[in-house]
Amino acid sequence: MAGAGFDLSRFLTRPVLGIVRGADEACLAGVLDALVEGGLTHIEITLNTANALGLLSQAAKRLSAGVCLGAGTVRNRADAARALDAGARFIVAPTLDGDVAGFCRERSVAYFPGALTPTEIERAWDAGAALVKVFPASQMGPGYLSTVKGPLDEVRLMAVGGVNRENVAEYLAAGASAVAIGGSIVSDKRMKNKEFKAIREDVQGFLLAVKKFYSKINA
Repeated sequence: MAGAGFDLSRFLTRPVLGIVRGADEACLAGVLDALVEGGLTHIEITLNTANALGLLSQAAKRLSAGVCLGAGTVRNRADAARALDAGARFIVAPTLDGDVAGFCRERSVAYFPGALTPTEIERAWDAGAALVKVFPASQMGPGYLSTVKGPLDEVRLMAVGGVNRENVAEYLAAGASAVAIGGSIVSDKRMKNKEFKAIREDVQGFLLAVKKFYSKINA
């Protein structure tokens, strides 16, 4: 099986996750190629996509050894197990589920559960999250992450929802360890019309903004 296993230290060197929701067999290869050519090394396919397990299996066979594939919108233990069998190497969820967290600990699989309030974030972290997905980040803004990181400074947060090229530096400066991009770049319209060049170029632009942020703070 092609594709890399999840390595947290590697992910944090280029901490951008690409989310694919609503793809089909006709566009999957083009979408994956556009994301990888754009520079992404970590991609998730959400389980609320039709034929998600089949798409995961196809993606796992297509992706190179340098790309790590995950499953998103995982809400129960059975789905987590099926996703791993299909080729996923990390698990992303909209909320924290104790059974999924336990399963991921048992299998030594990275788990990114969603949370919003400080209590939810701390519970997710204590449950063994590799990163806690703050979703929807856009409803709270970058300043919210900075506030949460005050007392919860050891928690690694991933900002998801509404993060774009123009504001990604604000989220990173506020304490996000990682960010995700999805529908604004990999939209249903672009996938349906096979606008793969636009997807690739937008990913490149987003990653350039991330690179500029880290270059500036490390200068």
